[in-house]
Amino acid sequence: MKANREPAGFKALRGEAVINASTPQLYEFALAGEAVLAEYGALVVDTGQYTGRSPGDRFVVRDALTEETVDWGDVNQPVSADHFRLLKEDMLKWAEGRRLFRQDLFVGKDDRFQRPVRVYTQYAWHSLFARTMFVREGSAAAEGGWTVLDLPGFRADPDRHGVKNPTAIMLDFSERLILVANTEYAGEIKKGIFSAMNFELPGLDVMPMHCSANQGPAGDTALFFGLSGTGKTTLSADPERELIGDDEHGWSEKGVFNFEGGCYAKAIDLDPGTEPDIFNATRRFGTILENVGFHSGTRLVDFTDGSKTENTRAAYPIETIPNASASGYGTHPANIVFLTADAFGVLPPVSRLSTEQAMYHFLAGYTAKVAGTERGITEPTATFSTCFGAPFMPRRPAEYAELLGERLREHGSRVWLVNTGWTGGPYGEGSRIKLRYTRAMINAILRGDLDGLDYRTHPVFGVLMPGSCPDVPADVLDPVRTWADPEAYERQAHRLAGMFRENFERFSGTVSPEIAAAGPG
Repeated sequence: MKANREPAGFKALRGEAVINASTPQLYEFALAGEAVLAEYGALVVDTGQYTGRSPGDRFVVRDALTEETVDWGDVNQPVSADHFRLLKEDMLKWAEGRRLFRQDLFVGKDDRFQRPVRVYTQYAWHSLFARTMFVREGSAAAEGGWTVLDLPGFRADPDRHGVKNPTAIMLDFSERLILVANTEYAGEIKKGIFSAMNFELPGLDVMPMHCSANQGPAGDTALFFGLSGTGKTTLSADPERELIGDDEHGWSEKGVFNFEGGCYAKAIDLDPGTEPDIFNATRRFGTILENVGFHSGTRLVDFTDGSKTENTRAAYPIETIPNASASGYGTHPANIVFLTADAFGVLPPVSRLSTEQAMYHFLAGYTAKVAGTERGITEPTATFSTCFGAPFMPRRPAEYAELLGERLREHGSRVWLVNTGWTGGPYGEGSRIKLRYTRAMINAILRGDLDGLDYRTHPVFGVLMPGSCPDVPADVLDPVRTWADPEAYERQAHRLAGMFRENFERFSGTVSPEIAAAGPG
C-alpha cells in the first residue's frame, strides 16, 4: 500500500511496527506468550472473553457518504465522525511506544476490484491471522486502500467514544479505516474488511456474497450460501472439485472471484473421515487453531472439546487444500445452493427455487439455533440473517437481492434450497439429516441428475421437491413422510411459515409483489 493511502496520524506507528514479518517470525513472537504449539505444527490460541464476533459493539460512521446508503439499525449502528476521531486518536496514543505488527496485504483476487489492506495489530498471532486470511500478493496498481488498527488491550470509554462498553468495532467508509478495540477475536479483522467490500462493490456493479464456491472439471461453478453451522465450508470442500474459496466472493460481469487468501473453518467435532482436507489443514505449520482443547497431558488437539466454546475455529492458507484454485476465479455459477439447518424438521432436504423464491429466501436468510448453542435457548429458535450475512451487509437488503435477481435472469443459474438440519421431527425428537445424504444431493445437483425429474410442490412453502435422488432413500426427500404423525408435521410447518411471514414484513414496500408472494402460504 502506498504511504499516501494511510489515514492521518498513522505515520508515528511505523517506527514501532514489525513490518511484514514472515510466518516463522510471527510464530516466534506468538510463542513468547500469546500462543502454544500443537502437535504437527499448528498454533493454538485462546481468544479470551470473546469467542466470536461482538455485533452489538459494531458501529458505522454516519456522514455524507453513508447517510443515504447505509441500512441503519441494530446491525449498522451509527456513530458520529467526532466520536470516531476521538477513538482513533486515543488508540493511536495508546499504541505509542508499544510494539505493533504490520502486514501489507490485499483483498480480492480480481485486479479490477482488488484493494490494498494494511493491518496493524497488537498481537503477533492477529498479524498471522491477517496474513493468512487476506491475499498476500496483489497488483501494484491497486487503489482505494483500507487500514485496520486492532488493539485488544485498548478499552474504549463509552461516554467519550459514543459506544456501549469498552469493546468497539468502528468502520469509517469515508476515511477507509477500521478500528477494533478490546476484543481478542481475530475474526473482527476479516469481517470488517468484508463489510467494507460489501459497501463498495455494489456501486461497481459487483455482487458481494457471503458464500463458498467451487468449480467442477468442466468449468461449472457452484456457490454455497449459509449461516454458521449449515455446512458451507464442509460441502464446498469437495475433492472432486476445485475450491475457489470458502467464505467471501464477488460476482462481476466476468464471473466469480474470491476475496480472500485463506479459509476459516469451524473445528468443533472435526472428523478426518468426513472432512479430510480440513482436518489435514489443522495439522500443518501456519494454521491457527482458536479455543480448541488438548487431550490430557499432550499437545494433541481434541476437536470434541467444546468446553471453551462451540465456535472453535481453524484459519489456514487456502493453498493448504490440495484442490484449491490457484487463480481464485470461477465462471458464472451454474448452480447456487442455499443451505439451512432447519431444527424444526420442516423443510425438504433438497428443493428447487424459482427466481422469485430465490430472492425471497436470500432476503430471509433462514436457519435455526438449537438448544444448548446459546444460553437460554431451550428449543429450536428461528434465525433470519438477510443475504445469509446481515452483520456484514451495510447497504439496504433490497440492493443485494436486486443484484442477485439480475444475475440469475442473465445467466440462468439454478437455485436450490438444501436443508442440512433435522428430519423425522424437530430437534430433540428427530435426527440430523445424514451428511452422506446431503453430499449425495449436492452431487446430484452438480451433475444435473435432478434435471428432468418429476417434482412435487411443498404444500406450505411452495418449493419444488424431487421425487428421487441417487443414493438417497425416497422417503427422506419428502419431510412429512419421515414424521410418525403427519398432522404434527403440518402444524409445525405452518408454525415455521408464520415465522417466515412475520420476518418478511420488514421488507414490505421495498420488494416487488412477486417476490413478497414467493414465500410460504
